[in-house]
Amino acid sequence: MSTTKQFTAEEVSKHNKEGDLWVIIDSQVFDLSKFAGIHPGGQSVLFDEDPQYARLQIGVIAGEEKQIFPRAIGALSAVPYAEPTWLNPGFHSPYYTENHRRFQTALRKFMEEEIAPDATLREEDGKRASQAVFDAMARTNVLAMRLGPGPHLKGRVLMDGIVKPEEFDYFHELIMAQEGARFHARGYIDGLGGGTYIGLPPIINFGQPAIRDKIVEEVFAGKKLVCLAITEAFAGSDVGDRLEDFCEENRQRMARDGNQGESLAYSMSVSPSVIQKWITNGTMADYFTVGCRSEKGMVVLVIERGPGVETKSIKTSYSPTAGTAYITFDNVLVPFENTLGKDGEGLRVILRYALFPRRHETASDLFPATSTTRGKPSLLINDSLIKTQRRWGMTCNSVAAQRAIVEECMKWASQRKVFGKPLTSQPVIRSKLAAMISRVESAQAWLENVTYQMCHMDYKQQSTHLAGQIAFVKMYATKTAQETAADAVQVFGGRGITRTGMGKHIEHYHRTVPFDSVLGGAEDVLGDLGVRQAMRKMPRNARL
Repeated sequence: MSTTKQFTAEEVSKHNKEGDLWVIIDSQVFDLSKFAGIHPGGQSVLFDEDPQYARLQIGVIAGEEKQIFPRAIGALSAVPYAEPTWLNPGFHSPYYTENHRRFQTALRKFMEEEIAPDATLREEDGKRASQAVFDAMARTNVLAMRLGPGPHLKGRVLMDGIVKPEEFDYFHELIMAQEGARFHARGYIDGLGGGTYIGLPPIINFGQPAIRDKIVEEVFAGKKLVCLAITEAFAGSDVGDRLEDFCEENRQRMARDGNQGESLAYSMSVSPSVIQKWITNGTMADYFTVGCRSEKGMVVLVIERGPGVETKSIKTSYSPTAGTAYITFDNVLVPFENTLGKDGEGLRVILRYALFPRRHETASDLFPATSTTRGKPSLLINDSLIKTQRRWGMTCNSVAAQRAIVEECMKWASQRKVFGKPLTSQPVIRSKLAAMISRVESAQAWLENVTYQMCHMDYKQQSTHLAGQIAFVKMYATKTAQETAADAVQVFGGRGITRTGMGKHIEHYHRTVPFDSVLGGAEDVLGDLGVRQAMRKMPRNARL
């Protein structure tokens, strides 16, 4: 039926019975007679192949014109506080350059065209992100850029040449993290390689050249995924003290090329089998970066998926598309060439996973030789150096996701009518909106200040000055995120606890927001870290 046929409102109102239901949406007339039977139980009708939702439109209302126009792909939102201040017309920032602005514009368009449609579908059905998305991210080197600034970008064309590898800084990385968080697809974003970006750096920094180059190119080409497997089912992720003794160096003699030589191998052959739990990307990973005990202390191995490696999906409060896994290693033979770093210095390798050396630094500069304290390896640099940037990245995502919820609430509160008046006429709603806006704006400002310091400090200075700051800002962001989630549910009412419909993003956020408060350190632990670091700097002569 023609979508330009004209009807009067009176004509449409006659179609109001079961099996004969028409509705008016922004001057357009839709026939929902068949759709009504499944609404709102899913999105299948909306995402049917050609024609899509437009097939339900049968005409327009005579004499009326559309008043609602969706935001164009890649464009900025006009909703107040829906964008960081630096992206709003008329505002200025000392942090961002014109290159950052061009990068943000191109990246948002890329993500909304190439990633967002797949994110919506996969977040719902729990399947792995489509290979076409990985291919697109590889083509623009988004996969490589997600690891942040570093020598791994050298020689690559980034985002079609918008930014040079040597110009890519932490503000570019912040933009990437925050643009990705706008999808309302928490599990999907982790499924795009959340495990890879903590499992791959040890391989880049400490892997044998042949193994390193092979894996890096496979990952950056979008063909393979890596995960970091160091969290035990019964010990958590305290890798420095409680990692299971499961790797026994047995010095097996393996023939290589007939009788031309010998190669050493590690064999994990204990009983019961070794178990790793809550491993992001584990169900889909091709390589596993695993910390193991050896006779010399700890060793880190790259284990390729194969015999003896079994992964099972763990159901969590966010989508299975993240690939959260329960992993079992049983009698796995690992070639000696797959060792990362030296045997006995595994803790140093694992704690190094979040950082890349700058051009004038090397891994040995950042991590001098370890000493031994009471039989355990002891780093000369506080391990807060290692975890600092990982927490920073999580904070970038958390703040952006919170801002997206502010936008949803602003739109809903202005359009929802109660007793003939918009929700915003109610003081209690305005109070909640004020609190949401204050929280996200203060978190963004703090985050940008810290990011600026990161751009002007080497890693040792970051460890000294920023570990506590970043611990505080992550704690603040995740605490306020949960407050915003609770307020958003109250603003949306029943829609805020319904997984479909206009409140679906609120329900999703309220269900998944606790992840941010757990990953990278619980809030109380981070607060304690920040205070302890501050107290170490307290001058002894400071008195009231």
